[in-house]
Amino acid sequence: MSDALTYRAAGVDIDAGNAVVERIKPLVKRTFRPEVMGGLGGFGGLFDLAGRYREPVLVSGTDGVGTKLKLAQQLGRHDTIGIDLVGMCVNDVLVQGAEPLFFLDYFATGKLDVDTTVAVVGGIAKGCELAGCALIGGETAEMPDMYPPGEYDLAGFTVGAVEKSQLLSGESIVAGDVVLGVASSGPHSNGYSLIRKIVERAGHPLELDLGGVKLADALMAPTTIYVRPMLELLKHQPVHGMAHITGGGLRENIIRVVPDGLGLALDAEAIVLPPVFDWLMREGKVAREEMWRTFNCGVGFTVILPRAAVDAAAALLAQHGLASRVIGEVVKAQDDERVRIG
Repeated sequence: MSDALTYRAAGVDIDAGNAVVERIKPLVKRTFRPEVMGGLGGFGGLFDLAGRYREPVLVSGTDGVGTKLKLAQQLGRHDTIGIDLVGMCVNDVLVQGAEPLFFLDYFATGKLDVDTTVAVVGGIAKGCELAGCALIGGETAEMPDMYPPGEYDLAGFTVGAVEKSQLLSGESIVAGDVVLGVASSGPHSNGYSLIRKIVERAGHPLELDLGGVKLADALMAPTTIYVRPMLELLKHQPVHGMAHITGGGLRENIIRVVPDGLGLALDAEAIVLPPVFDWLMREGKVAREEMWRTFNCGVGFTVILPRAAVDAAAALLAQHGLASRVIGEVVKAQDDERVRIG
């Protein structure tokens, strides 16, 4: 009997990895843009920028999906968590006016399950299609003993580009500008450590009906990808700034793009909590202030623009299926508290 060891005996199945690659190839190919050079399998993904920009500024972003992964694994729902991964990255680079060009993913697990991996990457490919960016590469890592059985981790990375003259820096924001809040699909991919604690304390009522939607479905709704509507909006309206509402919620994210000397006056009555957030607040006995600094509270993205442009902007977003409403305005900062919600 031989005592020779193999990579498979050590817990890494190269054949399973190859099977994943073969099954995801057609999914990935659907995301390709004309600028993509070559296909999967190279040491690096190639993307040709020639002729597209005069003074291109590259904007990069990286993120994960937090402990929403735990809920996805608990429910066995692996087909949409990849949309979340893409959304969290591309919505960030979009804030500076950049068009996401390409995306890379990192998938790590203890033991590779081909069907689960393909489902996750399929969601990533779907997210890239929604964002109009190409999935040009990634890494699938099988690392025995690093993760409990059935668990995996995800990370994403995107690069976008914008003409230097069109870069959104927030410098054009002035007092009197309006904050237009654009609807989210739910909690997106933030606050899930608190969400899971509330669900656990409530006895895991994942089949609970919330206005015609089960709690599990409301919590697993994939992150809205705002890229196409917002890029269209930038072509037609004088947008002064944008913000992606992620960790830190409404209180901490919008102010990140507002210049020093200015603040925000947000209207609490305009921030109407959708059913899933209302349930979380009531069931978890979460203070409203804590809601504002943890969740998007139904506002996944914000646009700052002159009041005269609000109606046209809202109409354009509605054509893309996005509901929006004015939730506040930019004001002169009067004290250390630059964000007032009341």
